[in-house]
Amino acid sequence: MVSRADTTAFARWWWTVDRVLLVALLALMVLGLVLSFAASPPVAEKLGAGTYHFVLRHAMFLVPAVIVLISFSFLSPRQVRRVALILFICALGGIILTLFAGVEVKGSRRWLSLAGLTVQPAEFIKPAFVVLTAFLFAEGQRRPDLPGRLLAMFLLCIVLAPLVAQPDFGQAMLIAITWSAMIFLAGLQWRWVFALGAIGTGGIVSAYFYLPHVTDRFNAFLDPSHDANYQVNRSIESFVRGGWFGEGAGEGIIKRRLPDSHTDFVFAVTAEEFGIFACTLLLGLFAVVVLRGLMHAYKEPDPFVRLSLSGLMLLFGGQASINMAVNLQLMPAKGMTLPFISYGGSSLVAVAIGMGFALALARRRPRPVRFTERQAVREAFA
Repeated sequence: MVSRADTTAFARWWWTVDRVLLVALLALMVLGLVLSFAASPPVAEKLGAGTYHFVLRHAMFLVPAVIVLISFSFLSPRQVRRVALILFICALGGIILTLFAGVEVKGSRRWLSLAGLTVQPAEFIKPAFVVLTAFLFAEGQRRPDLPGRLLAMFLLCIVLAPLVAQPDFGQAMLIAITWSAMIFLAGLQWRWVFALGAIGTGGIVSAYFYLPHVTDRFNAFLDPSHDANYQVNRSIESFVRGGWFGEGAGEGIIKRRLPDSHTDFVFAVTAEEFGIFACTLLLGLFAVVVLRGLMHAYKEPDPFVRLSLSGLMLLFGGQASINMAVNLQLMPAKGMTLPFISYGGSSLVAVAIGMGFALALARRRPRPVRFTERQAVREAFA
């Protein structure tokens, strides 16, 4: 047991970190490893690898992810900004590099091959982008001479441009939605909210008519019998077959016909083997993380910390919601992982970075007492 009188860095961290949020995040990471045993063996066998190839790799990536989550939660808000800036520069450079030297998969260049590992830079730019955007909005509120919103819009453009060029419309959409929510929380007037909504709608319509990749995705979504809906249709079968309590661990059959059962459709495997009840519990765990983070943001007086926490939680919850919606055929397929649950080293470590930032920003810190408050205290005891 750590004593409150202990003044070491660990003791200060232990008594200031949100332990409920920390435990919920660690529980999701452990569940991700457990569900990897259910979802990944059929894929590994099809590829001619060992039965537990992806399970072992998931465990290998889980170790640095836990280390990153804990170590980043020690940072101060100022250090979070500095780390985010370095991460943003490196990730943006990586995204641009993918356009010229990226590994092409299914017509998209989203990955870089580094020392035998495949890295997706777009995953790492998301938490850094949120923190830097929050800083620009907060500074714009504090300093009228600084065009914070204009700079944040410029930041959004330089991130979206290479993502659309890859193309990676799923990540671009998630980033744009998170940015829109953050600028609304920063105090955007309603007329501008409607204007941005109109621009976003126009962008989606234009993408449908002028980008064949987007057109095919939407047409496939509207036509359930389309060949591109093969995995989504198998996903729905998994939910129907699993029922409320599932077929039992290792008893799934549909997962053997899902090429991406260990990544984009691990939620469907969960439904087939453990049932809708288990899926609801998993959804509840995501809700605990998001609502706990938003609760801290609501109570936070510092605009930067408030906007950063809100953005990180919206990013985390938005990604989880998109993945689950695709599994339930509620929106077009996006190729987006379920945070901490799906297989993928880049996603696992990048989400750990974002949640490490969130834990750091949610830590209890002494609130500065203004002069008027000190004066009121003196008068009360005079």
